[in-house]
Amino acid sequence: MKLRIVHQTVYRYDRPVRNMVQSLRLTPSIFEGQRTHDWLIEVSGGVRGPGFRDGAGDWIEGWTVRGPTAEVAVTVTGRIETRDTAGVLRGHRELIHPLAYGRDTAATKADAALKDLAASVAGASDSLDLAHRLSSAVSDAIAYVPGETGFHTTAAEALEQGKGVCQDHAHALIALARLRDLPARYVSGYLQASAAAEAHEAAHAWAEIHVDRLGWVGFDPANRCCPDERYVRLGSGLDASDAAPIRGIAAGQGIETMDVAVNVEEVERFQAQSQGQTQS
Repeated sequence: MKLRIVHQTVYRYDRPVRNMVQSLRLTPSIFEGQRTHDWLIEVSGGVRGPGFRDGAGDWIEGWTVRGPTAEVAVTVTGRIETRDTAGVLRGHRELIHPLAYGRDTAATKADAALKDLAASVAGASDSLDLAHRLSSAVSDAIAYVPGETGFHTTAAEALEQGKGVCQDHAHALIALARLRDLPARYVSGYLQASAAAEAHEAAHAWAEIHVDRLGWVGFDPANRCCPDERYVRLGSGLDASDAAPIRGIAAGQGIETMDVAVNVEEVERFQAQSQGQTQS
């Protein structure tokens, strides 16, 4: 599948900030499931700094914005070709050992309810089967309901409420997997829209679980599936904060607000619509 992506994040301040420093994890991962054709990252008023590939295989680059400024826009545009690998992360080079993803964070720390849910998953024939069963347990326990949770909602809180979004599903699955001695991590990326999808966010998140013989395998409890050609992988971390596509700090006392707009569209469909508009 060939996808065109436009992703813009706009930060606004009621008082101009003196400067801003950002760390961006907005470049698609390199593995067998996706190939980038062109990709452009722009920061309004920004100066690109050095970039590097970290131990998890993610490309990270720094940007500096010198103020005073009351608005900063981070814009990503690009085209990428994807294919279905059944969720398996083949050909992805990284240095961090999977066992490093066995430790909890505040967002994924298990309470009694999460421990009970993890223990209730039985009958698995191997680690892959167990991972699938854990993902299904999360899908059943947490309904996809936008607007009921926030960025700082934990896996335990989402399970208690019984509802959440993709971030909450990913955190809960990571917690269950770690309770069952399976390394797990949070993945940020994009999801192409389709009329058949029940749970849908163009800026998306899911979990990867390390299983025997296959390595890292993606699971998306929010959509009850493994990532396929509709998914674009950006980067990973222990939780949402650790894997955030944009991290930064602004110098000043202004109150910050943020607006995010993401569009992921199949290239052929976009081109066909453009041609139709031209002919008419």
